[in-house]
Amino acid sequence: MGVELTVTANDVLNLSSSEQRIEVKQANQQKGNNQQSSPNTPNTVTASRIWKIEDSEALYRIEGWGQPYFSINAAGHVTVSPKGDHGGSLDLFELVQALKQRNVGLPLLIRFSDILEDRIERLNACFAKAIARYNYSGVYRGVFPVKCNQQRHLIEDLVRFGKPHQFGLEAGSKPELMIALALLDTPGALLICNGYKDKEYIETAMLAQKLGQTPIIVLEQIEEVDLVIKVSQQLGIKPIVGVRAKLSTQGMGRWGASSGDRAKFGLTIPEIINVIDQFRDANLLDSFQLLHFHVGSQISAINVIKDAIQEASRIYVELGLLGANMKYLDVGGGLAVDYDGSQTNFYASKNYNMQNYANDIVAELQDACAENNLSVPTLISESGRAIASHQSVLIFDILSVSEVNSIPPELPEEGDSQLISYLWETCQLINQENYQELYHDAAQFKEEAISRFNLGILSIRERAKAEQLYWACCQKVLDITRKQEYVPDELEDLEKIMASIYYINLSVFQSAPDCWAINQLFPIMPIHRLDEEPNRRAILADLTCDSDGKIDSFIDLRDVKSILELHSLQAGQPYYLGMFLNGAYQEIMGNLHNLFGDTNAVHIQLTPKGYKIKHIVKGDTMDEVLVYVQYDTEDMIERIRQRCERALEEKQISLTESQKLLQTYEKSLSKYTYLCS
Repeated sequence: MGVELTVTANDVLNLSSSEQRIEVKQANQQKGNNQQSSPNTPNTVTASRIWKIEDSEALYRIEGWGQPYFSINAAGHVTVSPKGDHGGSLDLFELVQALKQRNVGLPLLIRFSDILEDRIERLNACFAKAIARYNYSGVYRGVFPVKCNQQRHLIEDLVRFGKPHQFGLEAGSKPELMIALALLDTPGALLICNGYKDKEYIETAMLAQKLGQTPIIVLEQIEEVDLVIKVSQQLGIKPIVGVRAKLSTQGMGRWGASSGDRAKFGLTIPEIINVIDQFRDANLLDSFQLLHFHVGSQISAINVIKDAIQEASRIYVELGLLGANMKYLDVGGGLAVDYDGSQTNFYASKNYNMQNYANDIVAELQDACAENNLSVPTLISESGRAIASHQSVLIFDILSVSEVNSIPPELPEEGDSQLISYLWETCQLINQENYQELYHDAAQFKEEAISRFNLGILSIRERAKAEQLYWACCQKVLDITRKQEYVPDELEDLEKIMASIYYINLSVFQSAPDCWAINQLFPIMPIHRLDEEPNRRAILADLTCDSDGKIDSFIDLRDVKSILELHSLQAGQPYYLGMFLNGAYQEIMGNLHNLFGDTNAVHIQLTPKGYKIKHIVKGDTMDEVLVYVQYDTEDMIERIRQRCERALEEKQISLTESQKLLQTYEKSLSKYTYLCS
């Protein structure tokens, strides 16, 4: 038990019981505790053996989430193999250095178009293998949901890479439909039209048939039925139509609530029957050709997929038996990405692979249609996350570090409060047997020091010593708990409390908004120095003036860890971190918190001689983001000029100073919104 310290009304501190306790501890534990352990630097992890790159591979779990694209080379640098198993790799650290020499500053988003091509090929190969295995007489026609990443260069690459597979696009809004119509020029590829629709949307989709495209209008709201029928009659065009069904099967994880009976989109079974009847009455039943469902993004458990496809197969068969001209089944998205590499049903992982996914879908549909003597449908999936996540890496540098000073001060000086001596002695006595008890004592002494300071009894220098001694006690306790299997509940947060803060040249809100919004986990690790043992435990804090602008959850084999193992900074040397698997959703969902804009982006393609830079897309400058919020930068410059003139008249500023201010102000407006590194 700890010692209760109180301040009397006369500001007299009664510490006799505490003195006796310290003396007893000193007497009982004199052996083995006389020598003071050499102080560690703050938050240092002491090296116990030679560190190898295999240790970094295990620590950052790169083999789990990175295969076959990311690994570590003998130099301790992350390497990228854009073509996966088909050969060719790049040193990511050297690539970043080369890009910086081209004046492409950090933070920097690097897109590897070869990875995008490889993901499309893998997905199509998995379905082709499943189709052959189960003697499925239909085909697979994948589509990429544009909402996942609308960047022009990426969509252009995706359409080009998808042509051999007749890979199409999915649009969930009118602007996305405009993109899809303009860029999708693959004969036989499908254009899935989802989302809310008005007359203009439906007219545009139907008229696209005249361009040789295959738009399929998916009804997601009952109000859309009359609209589609009327537009079809007005244009004299028979559309291809489908329905999105609300399955009773519900997803799991963060997006589980987006499916089921109360899902935002889709029609219930009674509503689908109503649609069938309306289309029959309008003599358009042969236009009814597709069933679509979606049970949520990032489905981590294969049993959810099995249940969903079983239910959807039954609905598909029944619609065919009702006379609908069924030709397509769209299984939606949900094919997960293993962000933590654990291969489990944890929300940031998945307990199946791409081939398992394709096998289960094909096998279930084959059986359902065979039992009812129906032709099997063309299979469609909207796998955006699984296609786009791996193709981009976000690189950012560390600006500075804030660390807890856990080096204990020298022996208490004459004149120091007795409380300082007690804290110093407590720090010396902490060992394997008593660390839990003495941790509570140290915490109590610290609180007492603050109370005495607030009452004017303790000087600010003494308070500083007390706090430094408390952190030294915490460090000793933390060093002990790190070596133990079990950590007492009250000490579980000590690792995070003692963590260093690494300040990153990045806005979480702009470049990794899902980290902030839904606690999404992305693999984060240094891209170099991986042949060195990391000697710091840290959390990451971004550039924004927001307490939420931080990353303090990281992938781990055992659930989620609150710190990231990093290296101490070296004077004059950069330290680069990479955030991986963030190619889906993050770019378009980012916001301008503190007016940090889009980052620089570079498109890299592997060549026989190394690589080539296909595109450099410059990030936002300050004048560009100011325009987003309706500022006129010329007017702002003129206002500063006028204020300089007034200051000159009043002799508050010299002419040289005023010109320097104007030049710096105007020059800054044309520069990157992030810090120069």
